Amino acid sequence: MKNSTDISEAKPTRLFLVIENRMLREAMSSLLRKQPDFFVVDAIPYSTTSYKQAASSGCDILLADQASASAFPSTFVTDLLSLCPGRKTILFGMDDDPETFLQAVRSGTSGYLLGDASADDTIAAVRKVMAGEAVSPPRLCHYLFQFVARTTREGSMILNQRLCYRLGLTARQQQLIALLARGFTNKEIAESMHISEFTVKNHVHRIMRRLNAQSRYAAVQTVCSSTLPASMCSPDKIADNPA
Repeated sequence: MKNSTDISEAKPTRLFLVIENRMLREAMSSLLRKQPDFFVVDAIPYSTTSYKQAASSGCDILLADQASASAFPSTFVTDLLSLCPGRKTILFGMDDDPETFLQAVRSGTSGYLLGDASADDTIAAVRKVMAGEAVSPPRLCHYLFQFVARTTREGSMILNQRLCYRLGLTARQQQLIALLARGFTNKEIAESMHISEFTVKNHVHRIMRRLNAQSRYAAVQTVCSSTLPASMCSPDKIADNPA
């Protein structure tokens, strides 16, 4: 374990903060500046110029709160990390939501802290991420393991087009469920198909109802399978589940 002398002599970790609330931004800046191994390059609210400022800052870690992260364009983190290899991103004050977490992981985020994380938790997360570790809540980490295992199976399957036709799925619904099979979140599907997240949710609910599926993943398994369950082969069964 490093002692305080080792930390003070090491090259400080350069932090760039994007925090919407001014009071929180100033408090976090003050807290982090007190750490001998941290150097706060800048602390700003999110704006359309945040990307350029972060990219040119020379920071090691971008630290953003939930309000700012929700305003980021979908490619913000991905593009930033591609432009600056080795740079890390940590999101804090986040919701305990698997889909939001998954989207953050897909973008390349290294740390994901929930709203109940303490100041000490945040400082520890910065040091862990800088050391090459990933930080996430245990429950969401478990969800990630399950998701990877599930999509490894489902992602290798090809939609049964004949089955889709027999079920009466529209071309739009087939396109959407193909993205579900690849593990896309509602937000990513909306951006890929150029529709709203609300429309995506409506399509998913209609697909689930038509397929008599209890979840989106059950729906994916149904249309990726090679055979149609006997209970769903009946024209009456299909007719009972209008799109």
